[in-house]
Amino acid sequence: MSVSHNISIIGRVTLFTAAVSALLCTLLALVVMIAVQRYATGVLTSEIRSAGGRVAMTVEDRGRADGPLAQQPGRNIQVVDTQGRVVESTPTLRGSPPMATFTADGQNTRQEVVCGGVFGEGNCDIVIAQSAHRPEGHWTVYAASPVVPLWVEPWLAALVGGSAALLAVAITYLGNRIVTTSLRPVCAIRRELDEINASCPSRRVPAPARRDEIHDLADSINHTLARLDAAMTQQRQFASDASHDLRSPIAAMRAEVEDALLAPDETSVTTLCDTLMGSLRRLGSIVTDLLTVARLDAGAPAVPAPIDLGELAAQECRLHHQTTKRLTCRLEPGVVVLGDRPRLGRLLTNLLDNADRHAESTITVNVQHKDDDRFPHGVAVLEVIDDGPGIAPDKRELVFQRFARLDAARTKDTGGSGLGLAIARQIAETGGGSLRIEDSDRGARFVLRLPRHAGHASDPTTVG
Repeated sequence: MSVSHNISIIGRVTLFTAAVSALLCTLLALVVMIAVQRYATGVLTSEIRSAGGRVAMTVEDRGRADGPLAQQPGRNIQVVDTQGRVVESTPTLRGSPPMATFTADGQNTRQEVVCGGVFGEGNCDIVIAQSAHRPEGHWTVYAASPVVPLWVEPWLAALVGGSAALLAVAITYLGNRIVTTSLRPVCAIRRELDEINASCPSRRVPAPARRDEIHDLADSINHTLARLDAAMTQQRQFASDASHDLRSPIAAMRAEVEDALLAPDETSVTTLCDTLMGSLRRLGSIVTDLLTVARLDAGAPAVPAPIDLGELAAQECRLHHQTTKRLTCRLEPGVVVLGDRPRLGRLLTNLLDNADRHAESTITVNVQHKDDDRFPHGVAVLEVIDDGPGIAPDKRELVFQRFARLDAARTKDTGGSGLGLAIARQIAETGGGSLRIEDSDRGARFVLRLPRHAGHASDPTTVG
């Protein structure tokens, strides 16, 4: 593992800020020093040109310079005649040959940097040559001064360098403070997440007041925690309801077996088995429904295929022909949907079983096609209607909850597992449709809507 992986985000951002600020401040210091050096060189060049011009004018008027040639320390001036002899010079170069070999060549001035020679090894001077017009020809006045170094003055270099270093330190410190302050809510979120467990799933992480990415992260975490809390609550409720529904037939079976053991002469194996068979069927129904719910919750993949909803409903109607209720099926052919055949069959079976338990005398199944602008082929509509006591509008959604229990009018029987309608709605929604309870003249009217896949409507047929 590399070293950078062991450094915190604050450390990495601080190191990056320090490196970048040091580089930028160094470049800034160099730019400032170069700008100051060029400015100082320009000022020095003007002074050298002025000093040489003053001497040249004096030589033109009088043939010689009056007074000292240079008035500034470190400044050197030479007056060279047409033969290349040094006529006059500053004390430092007295007795030395001309400091340069170039002349103005008819121009007023000419400037070059001359290194070595009369200035000494390793020394460089700015030399400006100017012409002085004499009767015998053009004399040359050389004026020179050492070049301005990059640091100009030691104190100036120290000032600029120290300022750059302080600026880099200040930027690094501010960067560290900014990232530390920005990540402080993340630390609070982490601490809260470490303390959240199954015993306190309702807790939420703190969201910072600023509307930034961390605030959005906290919102996403809280939404996830809310979904997990709801799922855990539903799971606990599901486990509790399942345990309760499983316990009832088990308790009844146990009571029958205990009675048989206490009074073996008053019963027989056949009688006991007949008594237990009902509870066993109920247990089997509950376990089957629990397995179906588990598969649906796990997102088990469906096998979609074109299905004639009217044909499927006709098969289910034939399977329920032994019911004591009058079953009427009005089925429009050619109403094709795309779905998983076993799942849709289970949906219809659950609706018919529910209607059979609560109908007084009649069950009606309708399949038809209706136009719907949301779908290119319209929707397939299946209705299962019973003439029972019906369901109050404010409780129509409650019956689709798992193990939901209403009043005695709808729960007087014990044939259902409490999962049939929940499974039916989940299958409908998984297939892209909906299952709701809608208004009817009498009883309950369950309406299934699925996107129609293909097919053409024809005259409805009645199966009864």
